[in-house]
Amino acid sequence: MQIDINKSVFERNDALASQLRKRFSENHVYVVDICASPGAGKTSTILATIDALCDEFNIAVIEGDIASSVDAERIKAAGIPAVQINTGGACHLESSMITRAVDVLDLERLDLIIVENVGNLVCPTDFDLGENAKVIILSVPEGDDKPLKYPGIFEVSQAVILNKVDTAPLFNFDEEAFRNAVQTLNPNAPIFPISATAGQGVEEWTEWLAGEIRRVQET
Repeated sequence: MQIDINKSVFERNDALASQLRKRFSENHVYVVDICASPGAGKTSTILATIDALCDEFNIAVIEGDIASSVDAERIKAAGIPAVQINTGGACHLESSMITRAVDVLDLERLDLIIVENVGNLVCPTDFDLGENAKVIILSVPEGDDKPLKYPGIFEVSQAVILNKVDTAPLFNFDEEAFRNAVQTLNPNAPIFPISATAGQGVEEWTEWLAGEIRRVQET
């Protein structure tokens, strides 16, 4: 007899993700799963997003890290509820972890939950968290070839953020090649060039996200 461990893990994860999706839908909460490599600027992008949207929407953040609560403390300092998940070595978040985090949030009062996944371009691809959208952040210093090296995460993402575009003169980053690679893998995903710390391009990204949130609220 052969036991497929991976199949069992994914089935359990997907079952819990379906339950989460139902809870989010019933409460008209939009959930976005932010994925990126370490250092790509996930937290700074989340803070810029909060700053742009907090006047219209009630927001909470679920922070995923292998260890520490540094990022969650930065979010809380901005006045936003944040729940820290330490995976203890796991390279991704799973729906069971999100379920425990959501249980301490007041879904009836929220419009948007931002999940900051563990810094990784591989493992988060396969784990449904009950989210409305996965969004991948790539930073200019990482190089324009990352969609070719890590196609899975770009294929499943509903939007792509190219961060740190203000550093482009310092790096040999071919934005046209990057865009072509992304559009080949995922022609429907919008690409938002931003500098989260400088505020460049953030408005276009947050306008798109706000439109997605409003559609969920109207259903």
